[in-house]
Amino acid sequence: MRYSLLVGVLIGAATLSGCTEGILDPKGPIAAAERQILFNSLGIMLAIVIPTILATLGVAYWFRSSNTRARYLPDFTYSGRLEMLVWSIPAMTVLLVGGVAWLGAHDLDPRKPIASTVKPVSVQVVSLDWKWLFIYPEQSIATVNQLTIPVGTPVRFELTSSGVMNSFFVPQLAGQIYTMAGMVTRLHLQADHPGTYLGLSANFSGNGFADMRFNVEAVPAESFEKWVDAARGAGPVLDAQAYAGLVKPSKAVAPFTYSAAAPGLFNRALSAGMRPADASHLAHPASQRAER
Repeated sequence: MRYSLLVGVLIGAATLSGCTEGILDPKGPIAAAERQILFNSLGIMLAIVIPTILATLGVAYWFRSSNTRARYLPDFTYSGRLEMLVWSIPAMTVLLVGGVAWLGAHDLDPRKPIASTVKPVSVQVVSLDWKWLFIYPEQSIATVNQLTIPVGTPVRFELTSSGVMNSFFVPQLAGQIYTMAGMVTRLHLQADHPGTYLGLSANFSGNGFADMRFNVEAVPAESFEKWVDAARGAGPVLDAQAYAGLVKPSKAVAPFTYSAAAPGLFNRALSAGMRPADASHLAHPASQRAER
């Protein structure tokens, strides 16, 4: 018994050791609230699962062939009390779990801003084949497969796709949300602790899907400003022509930054709909008239 208990503890420790850098190790208020919903739902479900397992073992033990005290009732067909017990407990469990999920879904609506006295940072996200483009409209810079945010500051995301549907997911900071061509989805998150957090695509989108990963660098506000200044001083400019090259499918793209991003590029990429191969429509209408 002692060795069995030790083996069980070791297996449990090894299993839980894989929970780092995931939804069970939140580093922000949204992820922490989502974990609490998960724990509440698990506790409610265990309230019926554990008694059911124990009752199954108890029935098997009591009605074993060697127990002469067990009553054998071959003609038994119905019991109102048993039916009430069998259906009321699962129904109550479904209501409780559904209530927890329903309330949590409203409290953690991705569109709902995070209450804070700090001005949020805006980031526009475009999922490409197979990489992530992050545009900072207020800072007029952009990055690929790299997201840097200030600690303790809400981040407001606008997300779309250049083509196929995808899914934006940073497990330690917020739940996943889909990106779709011609549509905008919104998400809010916040990092409470400095660090590097994994971001990924949670929706299969083709051969390069496995490479659609990025690091979220949560840094102090002063370091964020220094990073913005450094990004403005080096790198290419993200304009219509650069976007036309970026939107072409590519795999395992190393992170890099753009020193400047054309104003309104996200909105024009959004209006492109399902035409990722043709970026000529991203040019400013005035320049198109000049060409004609």
